[in-house]
Amino acid sequence: MCTQKIVTTPNVVKDVEKLDHSSISVGDVKWHSHSGKQFADQALPVDEVSKDVPDESKVQKQNDTDGVCVFKCLLNRDTECCRVGKESILITLGYNSALLKFESPTDLSSFSSTLKRCRNEKKESSVFSQRTEEASAVQYFQFYGCISQQQNMMQDFVRTATYHRAILQNHIDFRDKVVLDVGCGSGILSFFAVQAGARRVYAVEASSVAQYAEMLVKNNHLSDKIIVVPGKIEDISLPEAVDVIISEPMGYMLFNERMLESYLHSKKWLKANGMMFPTFGDIHLAPFSDEQLYMEHYSRANFWYQQSFYGVNLSSLRGAAMDEYFRQPIVDTFDIRILMARTVKYTVNFMDAEEADLHRVEIPFVFQLTQSGLVHGLAFWFDVAFVGSLVTVWLSTAPTEPLTHWYQVRCLLHTPLFAKEGETLSGKVLFVANRRQSYDIQIVVLVNQTGFRSGNILDLKNPFFR
Repeated sequence: MCTQKIVTTPNVVKDVEKLDHSSISVGDVKWHSHSGKQFADQALPVDEVSKDVPDESKVQKQNDTDGVCVFKCLLNRDTECCRVGKESILITLGYNSALLKFESPTDLSSFSSTLKRCRNEKKESSVFSQRTEEASAVQYFQFYGCISQQQNMMQDFVRTATYHRAILQNHIDFRDKVVLDVGCGSGILSFFAVQAGARRVYAVEASSVAQYAEMLVKNNHLSDKIIVVPGKIEDISLPEAVDVIISEPMGYMLFNERMLESYLHSKKWLKANGMMFPTFGDIHLAPFSDEQLYMEHYSRANFWYQQSFYGVNLSSLRGAAMDEYFRQPIVDTFDIRILMARTVKYTVNFMDAEEADLHRVEIPFVFQLTQSGLVHGLAFWFDVAFVGSLVTVWLSTAPTEPLTHWYQVRCLLHTPLFAKEGETLSGKVLFVANRRQSYDIQIVVLVNQTGFRSGNILDLKNPFFR
């Protein structure tokens, strides 16, 4: 990260937004104005300017010792800028823009060279960057940067009301505490923490929705309580350790989107006796029988069985289409009567788990069937628990509970297995993390009494929404 400190006379800068937070400077370059001439000199590194949270997306206005205006900004390879006319540059940093007008094209050229050098500085890749493809990250943060998507999650009554209840009913865990909200989105959980008495909340959000969270904080007159920190939890820095971490990091089948790893990473800011909301998660699985679903999915591939589609033979792609469709986990809900056995549960304790524990998750199972029939696949859902000092509150996505935006997920076997009541199914489900912020799922199922087996490999990044 490179820092530019631009020292100018007021008429040089046409428009710069004033900021509320300071930042940390490294390798400053000062731009001075004396007798109408601009020149640059390399300054010594500047240590922490203030104890406020670093805000790398803004331009800061300060006063220099010689009485002129000082504008400081942090630049990196993602900084957007463009030339305006012969003597001006427009720089966009996060949500603010600054139009810098120089005395001469020479000054502009000199500044542009320094700007280019700063933008080309290599930055050590973060934990998030190492595990995530850039294209996936861009798509992910664009999606969650939409107000409509935030609304979709906020209007999930089960989700939002459960978080509200878990935090407010455990107010003793939040009163006068410092709280970290990981992936705050609109900031709704941060508001709940303040309602429960939190002294300060650091609301970290990497998508552009951070600007809207900041607007809500200011409009609700809580700028003294909630500090919005734009950036990834793996990249940002906080001025203090926290007492409680809150987050909503669950994806389909609990693990999708790999935000649980960011949630676990945030524990580096948690005090030794700190708390996490949610505290642990359970993923449940059970075999199911659903002939209609299987045939419906199978029939989708029959489109490619046509031998004269506008005179074109498509049949050579039917096998590839079948493989692709069956690689899709199916997101929907169902009647619990299709389940053929009691569930098997796998627990992740967020207080104890490490990020690496989620890179490869293997769930062995043994089911004793409660009914005879064709086993078409495995059904999945999850619960998370908020273990507070006063009460433990559960958020469940089970098919027996009110529907949430997570629904349930079913994974089909390539070939259904016939089994009788009382027989046992054994096997395993293996989640292998990939750099697309998701998992490849391997399922192996064996009917112990007959030796018949089936399985599938699925791509959790590409589910089918039924």
